[in-house]
Amino acid sequence: MNLFEEIEQAYKRIKNDVYQTPLLYSNWLSDHCNGDVYLKLESEQITGSFKARGSLNKLKWIQEQNINALPVTASTGNHGLGFARACDLLGIKGKVFLPHNAVTSKVKAIRAFDIEIEFHGDDPYTTEMYARKTADKQGWIYISPYNDTQIIAGQGTIGIEMLSHISPPDNLLATVGGGGLISGIGSYLKKQSPDTKIIGCQPENSPEMSVSVQSGEYKEVESKPTLSDGSAGGFERDSITFDLCKKLVDDFILISEDEIAGAIRSMIKHHSKLVEGSAGVAIASLLKHPERFADQTTIIVVCGANISEDKLQSVLCE
Repeated sequence: MNLFEEIEQAYKRIKNDVYQTPLLYSNWLSDHCNGDVYLKLESEQITGSFKARGSLNKLKWIQEQNINALPVTASTGNHGLGFARACDLLGIKGKVFLPHNAVTSKVKAIRAFDIEIEFHGDDPYTTEMYARKTADKQGWIYISPYNDTQIIAGQGTIGIEMLSHISPPDNLLATVGGGGLISGIGSYLKKQSPDTKIIGCQPENSPEMSVSVQSGEYKEVESKPTLSDGSAGGFERDSITFDLCKKLVDDFILISEDEIAGAIRSMIKHHSKLVEGSAGVAIASLLKHPERFADQTTIIVVCGANISEDKLQSVLCE
């Protein structure tokens, strides 16, 4: 797998159907760490998240391969929304499996696109296992939100956009869940700038990738409730992102729930930008260790804006 070439191909596929999101210079964060800090605002991406990139790249790749099997996925959040939008845009049939207790606002957002929805189970894991089993039985294609080369390559197109605006940074901060985002961007940046430090950011309540990478082997870690629902949970034992993270990620920073909430509030205060918890994790990582980024150029990937109303209320009322 030549992921660098896959990323370049992905960029050609999707560049006309996704937003080239702003790379915003942050005076607030730059002053805080005495460096130069840029925010890659994937929070302003179509569907409100970077996930629009990977899903679209995967589905366009499927079309190129003349694969006629039905694409399906299981997701209550940004991946499901990006997948639904991509199916709708390309005029192809697809199916999203959701748990019965999925947040109403997220179900409504997915329903806005011409996509079939099926409810099963009462938690994301049960729903995913059912979707995978059904896909295998029916001969459908199950599309993982991170454990897939074309998904990773689609997320990696963010790196191409970054380097079209500024020289390679000293540091990149990105939140890690399953690892697709940091694997894609990291693969592109490390090829272009081996000295750039790739720093993975995770909530203390859901640190499976960092624990596994630092131990050198897969470790199952119990995930506790977190504002960073977009990165919550673990990853598949055989995921290609695990080896990529071991190779690419130079360090991890873990963030508390209070620090995530503080970062969300600070983005509203200083930039008038609403971001979700997973984006707050990456921002909070620089706020927590400003001395590490002094006299350097740092890019923070602000990965999404889709925070639920109840989570936003809890953050603002603190």
